[in-house]
Amino acid sequence: DVQLQASGGGWVQAGGSLRLSCTISGISVDDYVIGWSRQAPGKEREGVSSISIAERQTYYEPFVKGRFTISSDSAKNTVYLQMNRLKPEDTAVYYCGAGHYRDDYDYWGPGTQVTVSS
Repeated sequence: DVQLQASGGGWVQAGGSLRLSCTISGISVDDYVIGWSRQAPGKEREGVSSISIAERQTYYEPFVKGRFTISSDSAKNTVYLQMNRLKPEDTAVYYCGAGHYRDDYDYWGPGTQVTVSS
């Protein structure tokens, strides 16, 4: 049974930081592409960042590049998203997913709310 659990969301003022965690069970982070997506109220879900340990690759959407950093801890089977210099437009529910290709995830977990106030 594959489970992904996102945590670490909260409320922060613009310019602040948060670190999201995606704790995974049932599969290994070493074998999958793990990605973060987000969905703001009234908007479609959009990809944010992804990591492939096997390919030694990370990917960032332009609107977070330079502000967000994705990383992983194989021993904890966890992927992190360090979010710095947050903006009000980063407000959304953030989800982590796992699959064999970026933006084509087979597994999703419940999201965590991130709210950035101006």
